[in-house]
Formats: sequence, structure tokens, C-alpha cells
Amino acid sequence: MIKINLLAVRKEKKKVGLRKEFIALIFSLILLLAFLFFVTWKMDQEKENTLAQIAKTKQDIAYYKSMTAEVTKAKEAQKILQEKLNIINALRKEKSGPVRVLDEISVGKPEKIQLETLKKEGSKLGIEGFALDDETVANFMTNLRKSKIFKNVDLIVSEQAELSKVKVKKFILSCEIYLM
Repeated sequence: MIKINLLAVRKEKKKVGLRKEFIALIFSLILLLAFLFFVTWKMDQEKENTLAQIAKTKQDIAYYKSMTAEVTKAKEAQKILQEKLNIINALRKEKSGPVRVLDEISVGKPEKIQLETLKKEGSKLGIEGFALDDETVANFMTNLRKSKIFKNVDLIVSEQAELSKVKVKKFILSCEIYLM
């Protein structure tokens, strides 16, 4: 009977198996390191992209802040100009007002009345003058009431006065002016 020592084959097979396992382990480590290197490289790229995006966003914020300041200045300038335009328009409306008031007074004034002063305070108008009699003052007040410009025409004072040695009625009227 022949005895064959199979231990050496087993040891050889174990060595070959160990070599294969060692090679697989090294190959796995290399693949793991390559994967980790790729992941690190990808994260660095994303970090750089994020930092670049943050820098661009900061630039955009600075740009928009300057634009906001310019817009605010422009709005303030527009507001000032609008106020000036409103004042100009109000002055244009009011420039014809005194002419219309004087025209209505002259149209409604009887010949026997002499006007002394006209005082305007806001929308109130005070009229002082002299008339020959009370009836003339009443006619003047009636004519002013018929006008579309004058409202609330009231007699404040009516008293006897002497003007150039002639007895006359001194009167003071108050009314409100409504210009449209």
C-alpha cells in the first residue's frame, strides 16, 4: 500500500486560497480608497461650487442694496416733485379764484354801494363798505346769495355813519367762497 502525503497539497491549496483572499482584500482596499477619493473629490467640488454661489449671492445682495438705495432716492425725489406739482396745480386753480370773486362782487354790487375792504381768510370773505340805505345793502346781499360762488352770506354790522357830511349806512358782510 502506498501512502500519499496529501498535506502538502492541502497546504498549497490553503496558500493559493490565502493568496486569492489577500489579492481580493488588496483589490477591495484599492477600490475602497478609490471610492473614498472620488467621494472626497466630489464633495470638494460641491464645496467650491457652494462657496462660489455664496460669493455670487453676496455680490447680488450688495448690488440689490445699492439699487434699493437708488430706488428710495428716486421715490423721495418723485414725492418731492409730486408735492411741487400739487402746489403748482393748486396755484393754477386759485389764480382764477380772485378774478371770479371780484367779478361776481362787481356784477352783484348795486350802484349806491361803495366797497372799502375785502378780507379773505381761508374760504371766508369779509366785505366792508358804505351804502345809502338798508335796502341797498339787502339787495347786495340778495345778489351775492344768488351767485354760485358765495354761500352763507350774513350781515355782521349795519350802522349809521357820516361820509363827506352825508349820512350813509356802514356795513360789514361775511360769506363763504366756494370755487369749483
